[in-house]
Amino acid sequence: MSYENYDPYFPDQPVVDLYLPIWANLPSFRSKPAFIWAENGSNNVTQGSTLTYAQLHHTVQCISSQLLFPLQRDPSFAKENYHHLVRVLKQTKPKAAIAHRDYIKSVRRYVSSNSKDKQLAEMLQNLRWISTDDLKDEKEVSKWPLMSYNGCKPNEMYLIQYTSGATGIPKPVLVTAGAAAHNVRTARKAYDLHPNSVIVSWLPQYHDCGLMFLLLTIVSGATCVLTSPGAFVNRPRLWLELITEFKATCTPVPSFTLPLVVKRGGVDKGTLPINLWSLKNLIIINEPIYRESVEEFVNKFTPFGLNPSSISPSYGLAENCTFVSTAWRSNVTFPNIPSHNKLLPSARLAFECRDDEDDINIIVVNEETHEPVDDGIEGEIWVSSPSNASGYLGHPSLTREAFHSQLSNKLSRGFVRTGDRGIVKGEERYLFVTGRSSDILKLQNCQEIHPHYIETAAYNSSPKFLRGGCLAAFDISRTIVVVAEVQRSEAEIEVLRRICEGIKEAVMKEVKVEVGLVVLVESGSVPKTTSGKIQRWAARDKLMGGKMNVVMDMNHGSFSSPLGTMVHASKGKGGRKGDEGRRVIVEEEMGLSFSGAPARPCLRSFL
Repeated sequence: MSYENYDPYFPDQPVVDLYLPIWANLPSFRSKPAFIWAENGSNNVTQGSTLTYAQLHHTVQCISSQLLFPLQRDPSFAKENYHHLVRVLKQTKPKAAIAHRDYIKSVRRYVSSNSKDKQLAEMLQNLRWISTDDLKDEKEVSKWPLMSYNGCKPNEMYLIQYTSGATGIPKPVLVTAGAAAHNVRTARKAYDLHPNSVIVSWLPQYHDCGLMFLLLTIVSGATCVLTSPGAFVNRPRLWLELITEFKATCTPVPSFTLPLVVKRGGVDKGTLPINLWSLKNLIIINEPIYRESVEEFVNKFTPFGLNPSSISPSYGLAENCTFVSTAWRSNVTFPNIPSHNKLLPSARLAFECRDDEDDINIIVVNEETHEPVDDGIEGEIWVSSPSNASGYLGHPSLTREAFHSQLSNKLSRGFVRTGDRGIVKGEERYLFVTGRSSDILKLQNCQEIHPHYIETAAYNSSPKFLRGGCLAAFDISRTIVVVAEVQRSEAEIEVLRRICEGIKEAVMKEVKVEVGLVVLVESGSVPKTTSGKIQRWAARDKLMGGKMNVVMDMNHGSFSSPLGTMVHASKGKGGRKGDEGRRVIVEEEMGLSFSGAPARPCLRSFL
């Protein structure tokens, strides 16, 4: 029998829940911190609160008592922001919600207000609200009936997590307790996590990867230091400080983190000297992963103790719970890992079928024939694993298509179609995730290109004026469109014109693609997922619907400034008379109208 844990007297558990009481009842672990919540202090010194394994186990028992007794296991309110909440409540039909006392007060104020949405208010009112403050109140807890929670069975539903929304409206994914446990155990082995590991994470806990690292902490008996995404974005140096202060051995970050920290990390600022010597795993998620940005980060922080071999490019998706594989811990480590078309690999398939991992199968398939492609040929990535989710809640046809695919003329277990494109290269059989199938742009010469190459070339043309990671490339009527956020929307017209021209020239030079329309927009205009992925489909819909805060657009050498810029121009910002008329000409040539586009059906209606 193979044990995945390091102690043969501590066998693996069928579900994650059963790990917690084991750790909590070990004398050496009772007072060990499971989670530390770190915040910025008044002098940029981290402050925080600690939750030990014993306290966490006690809290879990309290929560389970609150939920189990009344339920008995029966089979922000801004109008533009609550549509996802409505969808979640409709699809999952929850019976209880746990939240901070202040949040619950806000909910009740909303329910009793005159401006409420009646449908949302009714769904919120029907929920049983449990305050986290009550869970900490011993007097309150003593009033509850004692009911012991002993975990759920592997085949029972464990959680419903939503896809990122990078390529469409987020879909609810059904994950069983057994699938979640397998996924976390596989990830723990891949990253060599154990009780001496210290994880630092600012990923939101409602994000699938953020949640996985909470579960990884419990399964590994490790300690996890948490802070908020907002705290990191406001002061990226905080991430480096937490690694330094807590001697972190592991940290998961989206790929956009590295260039952001290089640019705004403020290494020379702050009172705590940065030292990254303890880091064993710098896990990079959000494919594709560009080699150049990783090299720039490594070169910047190697003098601060960063070991280049800690770089861990990884691949995952919600339909496989979260984790799929990593390129880390092969015989070759960064910076000697090979590249493909500027990208780093996210997995290494040569070692996906070891003795204790022969239940995981990752292949690259021709999307039309459903036959495996040879190494060196790009295709769709398919995954067969006990970590596979059960399907999409309320979407039986999509479930059959995405979760039960079979190879052509071959009997096999069902595969999850990831919707990701990839290519396997070299003797080491590295898997490079090249992009998303639904995002691929078909050019007029019948060639195809992944939009991130266009976006990268566009950003590199004017990095001082454009916002990194805030560009979207897509097509409208076979015309390539680039939407880019500018750092300063009040820039001179001539400067904006040069930015547009630079984007078109750079994309043509770097990737040999003609951009038919460049649209410069204000900061925050390009829609993203909660993990920072660009929602190109939503950007296209937003642009076509006239909902972009456009600063300037250029088509085939003609440019114009919309009404917002004309207002600036009237205030002495450098606008030119006649631009408004020129805009009409551009819109007619493209067959588009940003300002007067007809209203499109609500996206919710498509689910």
